[in-house]
Amino acid sequence: VTSSGGSGSALDSPTHAATGGVGGGGGGGGGGVSGGVAGQGTSSSRAGSGATTPVRKISAHEFERGGLLKPIVNTIDGTPTFLSIGPQHEGPLGGGGCGQSQHGMAHGGPSGSHHHLHYRPQRLSRNELRQLDERELIFELVKDICNDLDVRSLCHKILQNVSILLNADRGSLFLVQGKSTCGSDNTKKCLVSKLFDVCSSSTLEEMEQQDEVKVAWGTGIAGHVAESGEPVNIPDAYQDERFNREIDIQTGYRTRALLCMPIKDSAGDVVGVAQVINKQGDQCFSVADEKVFSSYLQFCGIGLRNAQLYEKSQLEVKRNQVLLDLARMIFEEQSTIEHMVFRILTHMQSLIQCQRVQILLVHEASKGSFSRVFDFEANDLSGDPEAEDARTSPFESRFPINIGITGYVATTGETVNICNAYEDDRFDPSVDDGQGFRHKTILCMAIKNSLGQIIGVIQLINKFDSLIFTKNDENFVEAFAIFCGMGIHNTHMYEKAIVAMAKQSVTLEVLSYHASATMDDATRLRQLKVPSAAFYQLYDFKFDDLEMEDSDTLKACLRMFLDLDLIERFHIDYEVLCRWLLSVKKNYRNVTYHNWRHAFNVTQMMFAILTSTQWWKIFGEIECLALIIACLCHDLDHRGTNNSFQIKASSPLAQLYSTSTMEHHHFDQCLMIINSPGNQILSNMSSEDYSRVIKVLEDAILSTDLAVYFRKRGPFLNLVKPNTAPAMWQAEEPRSLLRAMSMTVCDLAAITKPWDIEKRVAELVSSEFFEQGDMERQALNITPIDIMNREKEDQLPMMQVGFIDSICLPIYEAFASLSNKLNPLVEGVRDNKNHWLELARSSEDRFANNNNDTTSQNNNKNKTNLSAGSSCNSNSNATTQNSSEETSEERRPSVGSSPASRRSPNGSPTPPVSVQDSDNHSIGSAGHADIAEKIVGRLGVDLTTSSPFAEVPSYLMGKKENGWVGGGAAGAGEKVRLLRLSSLEAKPASGEQPVSDQ
Repeated sequence: VTSSGGSGSALDSPTHAATGGVGGGGGGGGGGVSGGVAGQGTSSSRAGSGATTPVRKISAHEFERGGLLKPIVNTIDGTPTFLSIGPQHEGPLGGGGCGQSQHGMAHGGPSGSHHHLHYRPQRLSRNELRQLDERELIFELVKDICNDLDVRSLCHKILQNVSILLNADRGSLFLVQGKSTCGSDNTKKCLVSKLFDVCSSSTLEEMEQQDEVKVAWGTGIAGHVAESGEPVNIPDAYQDERFNREIDIQTGYRTRALLCMPIKDSAGDVVGVAQVINKQGDQCFSVADEKVFSSYLQFCGIGLRNAQLYEKSQLEVKRNQVLLDLARMIFEEQSTIEHMVFRILTHMQSLIQCQRVQILLVHEASKGSFSRVFDFEANDLSGDPEAEDARTSPFESRFPINIGITGYVATTGETVNICNAYEDDRFDPSVDDGQGFRHKTILCMAIKNSLGQIIGVIQLINKFDSLIFTKNDENFVEAFAIFCGMGIHNTHMYEKAIVAMAKQSVTLEVLSYHASATMDDATRLRQLKVPSAAFYQLYDFKFDDLEMEDSDTLKACLRMFLDLDLIERFHIDYEVLCRWLLSVKKNYRNVTYHNWRHAFNVTQMMFAILTSTQWWKIFGEIECLALIIACLCHDLDHRGTNNSFQIKASSPLAQLYSTSTMEHHHFDQCLMIINSPGNQILSNMSSEDYSRVIKVLEDAILSTDLAVYFRKRGPFLNLVKPNTAPAMWQAEEPRSLLRAMSMTVCDLAAITKPWDIEKRVAELVSSEFFEQGDMERQALNITPIDIMNREKEDQLPMMQVGFIDSICLPIYEAFASLSNKLNPLVEGVRDNKNHWLELARSSEDRFANNNNDTTSQNNNKNKTNLSAGSSCNSNSNATTQNSSEETSEERRPSVGSSPASRRSPNGSPTPPVSVQDSDNHSIGSAGHADIAEKIVGRLGVDLTTSSPFAEVPSYLMGKKENGWVGGGAAGAGEKVRLLRLSSLEAKPASGEQPVSDQ
């Protein structure tokens, strides 16, 4: 497809041909095909060419005008190919190839050898044509050629018709061709004919067997006519010095009269020369013959140009098919660089037909030198076909390198086309010494990757039949080199990936070895006696591991596996289980809170819930096994920092996992241990059971991310009703939600324990949070959120209240509604909330007393100043005004103000604020106005940037640092809409006065 304007043609560009480019050529202003990119010249950017952005050049719908495209067929060995097999059967131009043509292609290829399957009218005989008048004769002869798009067939008809028209004995037809001179873009025109001395009885098949005749431009009578564009009428050829008598001597034919005339296209350009010889009856060609000849050749010129354009388009289609086949060949397998290069060399030699092909890969460190050199000769595949199939790699460094030529191309990227190697200064003749080989013609071209970097050089040597490498060869090699560059680059990347994977496997093997517990430790644990669950109080929701040794925690884990009958049911080797437990414990870091003891407590709570509620019957043995493993592994390799910190610090984990960063890492660590030798507790399971366990295990561990919890809590609470039917949990989706919520309930279970346990755990959690806050302040130079800010440690009680109301109470109340066996959990949460509220009030009272003492001292100072005399009246008035302003400031709540400063005018705490989550489920009411701020700080949500939230006074706003503040609940930077203040109209508690300004 060519542009309708511009000086260039898309078909002339090998790059456009290889990539399917459509549009203008070099610098024209014409448009492409139906929305294609207009000609932009050579300065268009890569982005503009569609290399990075998919700019539409042509749509598949636009091909519908031409009918169905030919299907991809298979070669005899079953390989798919874009090339058509045998002669193509085309209908009339633009006819869409319907009818028998399509039918034939649908069966994998053409079904016959006829060139035209469409209907053609019967041609009149020579005698019938002679009976017509001149006008009718020309009309009939024009009709005869107008539908023929085959150049050879058309030329043969033209010669036969002009012989009839002018009553000539025979004729010849020459076509203008341009052959590129070696290594140059200039064309040297000549006349070429395979239809020479055609008589009325000659057939096309006979003419095609003749050798091609070439006439130099401007030489002889035909050359002169082509160059001048003027006809020549010679009564006696032997009297004209331009006539070449050698042809008569060779053929034995006597040329007398000769009429030679140019054939021009619609633009007036000479596309050929037609000549007729010896008018019958020994007459000369008259002026009237010239006019008739000229009139008919006008139609012939148009038909000939159309046939040439059609032939060119068909050849372009063939070329694109060849390039597509070469691209398919390159990309279908990219296992090793040797195999890739071998395929390139064999196909390149077959395509260009030369004696030798070389590919030289550029050294990465030194662009002027080569790291590897591959050779291929035309006879390398000759001989035994089995040996041919067995060979999959080329020879290396078999022949010397023309470093002068190849190095020049590798350095500059320029194409070198040499007609005679020994006449080029860059060629080193010594490379032929002792080789039995002589360099003659050379075509050398750079191979580039997708970034335009030179990664190699391809060199073709000595084209067959002593021919030179033409411009067409250059275009083919250039187009093919594009695919070669991508293929070689991809293979390099693949090989590097293979090496990286091998190194990773070695690293994982070493890591697995050091991460696994020893067999001696496993044997010792296996030999220990395991007390009952009652001994360890594993069924108790108030379980406390404070007095337990690490060995006791391991034995307690074994007891849970035994009592749930997981060992017997899944044929788990007891010693393997012991080693796996030791390995899990070993892979917990010695951090303040998220350590082995936390994982053990979470597992105990899961065990207590499953056994007390009999939910193990709902989940089944496979899911129970997965849940127990998930509880033990849900914080593996925890670093004492949350997801938000990983993202802020741009850690490798954050780059590896975009969401639920630490949870994905915990799961991967879990899989690594389970698959480590000696720790494979699931090895005796069927493949179906194993897949199910891993799936449930992954969902369970990822559900410990609070972002996932908030996303699933709404749908879960919608399912929970007072009279929920047990049969509902048989469906996978509700049961999956129940498993996810169970993981959160167990993960936060410390909030349900007696006050002394809860207070101890809260101090551990806050200590770990403060450690992360210190790292953020020191290493990242950012101010941590309140819950991780050591400077706001005195606000811990109120933050705990907010945490209980917003996160804990809703889910524990929902679980209690599902089973009354879980009521102790809700009661524990409420008791602990009251304890935290008491601590908060005590802290407020202490702060208020200290603040009152300070205010009293300031008032005494003011009274002293007032009694100093009338000379200070102006100052005393100013002081009184300032004092009033200070009092007003004390009453105005602000983000940074202390709890005591957020009181009503009568000194009582500000009213409760009703708080709901994003699913409109009530999560309690905060006891103080600043609870909302604490919730915001803890969850890492900025209410100022989310429209679904109610308008909040400025003193309730959380800190905004770079938009959303990624906290533990927000996961890996996800904008999770967690809270909505459903009512900011304060409702005072009993005994409190309403606050008008709130």
